[in-house]
Amino acid sequence: MPIHQQLTNLFKHPEFSSRTLVIAVLITLCLTAANAYIGLMVGMTVSASIPAAALSMAILSWFKNSNIQQSNMVQTSASAGEALAAGVIFITPALVITNAWEQYHYWQCFLIALSGGLLGTIFTIPLRNTFIVQQSLPYPEGVATAKILQSGFNNQVKTGFASVGTRHIMQATGIGAVYKLTADGFGMMAQKLTVLIPWSQNNLLFHASFQLSPALLAIGYILGIGIAAQVFIGGLVTTLLGIPLQLVFNHSEWLTNSPQLADWSVNELQQLAAQIWQQNRSIGVGTILVGAIYTFIKLVKPLFYSIKQSVISFKLQHNSGLSEQQDLPNIWMLMCIPLCLIAPSLIIALQFNNIVDAILIGLLSFVLLFAFAFVFSSVAGYMAGVVGSSNNPVSAVTICTVLLSAILLYYLSLWFEPWAKVAPIAVLFIAAVVCCSAAIAGDTLQDLKCGHEVNSAPWKQQCFQILGVVLAATILPLILSLLDTAYGIGRSVQHGITPLAAPQAGLMAELTRTIFDQTINLFYLGLGVVFGIIILLFDALLHLRKAKFKLHILAIAIGMYLPFALVATLFAGGLISAILSFKQRNSEDEHKSTGILIASGLVTGEALMGVMLAISATFIMPLPTEISAAQYTGLFGFALVALYLYKRARSKPF
Repeated sequence: MPIHQQLTNLFKHPEFSSRTLVIAVLITLCLTAANAYIGLMVGMTVSASIPAAALSMAILSWFKNSNIQQSNMVQTSASAGEALAAGVIFITPALVITNAWEQYHYWQCFLIALSGGLLGTIFTIPLRNTFIVQQSLPYPEGVATAKILQSGFNNQVKTGFASVGTRHIMQATGIGAVYKLTADGFGMMAQKLTVLIPWSQNNLLFHASFQLSPALLAIGYILGIGIAAQVFIGGLVTTLLGIPLQLVFNHSEWLTNSPQLADWSVNELQQLAAQIWQQNRSIGVGTILVGAIYTFIKLVKPLFYSIKQSVISFKLQHNSGLSEQQDLPNIWMLMCIPLCLIAPSLIIALQFNNIVDAILIGLLSFVLLFAFAFVFSSVAGYMAGVVGSSNNPVSAVTICTVLLSAILLYYLSLWFEPWAKVAPIAVLFIAAVVCCSAAIAGDTLQDLKCGHEVNSAPWKQQCFQILGVVLAATILPLILSLLDTAYGIGRSVQHGITPLAAPQAGLMAELTRTIFDQTINLFYLGLGVVFGIIILLFDALLHLRKAKFKLHILAIAIGMYLPFALVATLFAGGLISAILSFKQRNSEDEHKSTGILIASGLVTGEALMGVMLAISATFIMPLPTEISAAQYTGLFGFALVALYLYKRARSKPF
């Protein structure tokens, strides 16, 4: 059948009805904005599949002839938006942090996101049959989402927002939004608690803080105690232990104002703690590098296997028409690849005034983008099936992209002097596209696994994946600009307003800057490398003893790099999850999914309100300062939310 006839018949399918498309657009835009905010705050995003599935089931239940396939298409689009948000926020803010950009440029951000998202979708389409049908890899998030959909429709949930699962997520979303509005919109609750304990006798300073954020508490709950505790350990190393140890071994370097801490004011002590912690983060960089290299070495075998299967699948696919169990034709996808590579390559090339240099770096960028995006998308797709998207090493492959491309362009810039100023920008552009591609790749195959479980047509899901990518790419540059204006991303823009940490972007900016400027602190970096090796050796020992517990080096390393206030709140959420898991150890999985729905609602509510407050702060009025009793009201409000999560998470989802 000719292509134009296939496109004409497209909207005759119920999955492509105007109803389904409108719901998909609305939920995708909301969850993309929410995950962009959360990712910038804590460096982690929350899967949109389960909340999107619950919401779509509730909305579609109002209409006749709605089915599980339509709900699956909605969650496919929403999860694509969430994945692309992760890819964009992990790298793109580094361009502003390094002062390569003064502000976020809409069209450049849009093309980075769109190119990376489409490449990730295209490169994993031929892997579906091999990984999902033939080998039946687990893809845990995809299977969990399928169970939610099957549970809802098998129980004939036709009461819209009266369904228990939807009530949970909508109620939690409302609570998260009201909390954020009260705290930041009215200034009635503190954003965080800080404790400074100077020990004058031995000139030691202990610093700890706690972010009063329901969203962070919920993310810790979703991560579970295993990951949350390891992130917390990383925070202990650089903050609770790192700050006093710095004062012990580098006393004269830090105590310049006065040799006795007793003479320092509270503000001076806070600044001192912040400066020491900032330097201690270099230890985390070294540990992250060890984790990234170790992860890449482990990926060598699946890397070659994934590439081999991808090439074979491209050759074997038949293009006889869009049957129910067929992917989008490869010929369509192959036509898109050059366009997706040309756009970011052209952006990099246009940084030069000299046409020869522009052509050379444009061609080099084209080759690097294709190689890195193809390789790491294949790896991310495979690893998502083995360990799940939550443990997919997207950060690791992005760090590898930054290191490899930065080292290559650094040495080339020694030969081509005009490249020296543009090369760091080119590195971040390449890494941004590759990060988007790898993030989408794992998400695409998770969604296709869900579709396989509920008998959805793969090509229809791939269309909705592309829809989610386009929608997210359209809105994310605006979200970044708004949040940077209102809160600051990786930098402070307003006194009294805590900036969004953007830890991955800060890390990528620091790596790129230190490689090109040769300003890296080798002592702290080496200390982090040693610490990383110790973690790997201890994990190997646990593996030999067949222990159930496993150390995740990147989780510990990210904890070393994140502000301690964030990791402390994540740990609190992990503790709630651990307590409930112990009490519900004999319960069914459906019973345990209630907490995931509630936690997702808290994240979504706080994040969406954060975006709306950013709009208000940009165009209407600035955010207010906190009231004098904000710490007490904030602690009380946060405790109520924690109690709500604990109590509600014990009920059934549907």
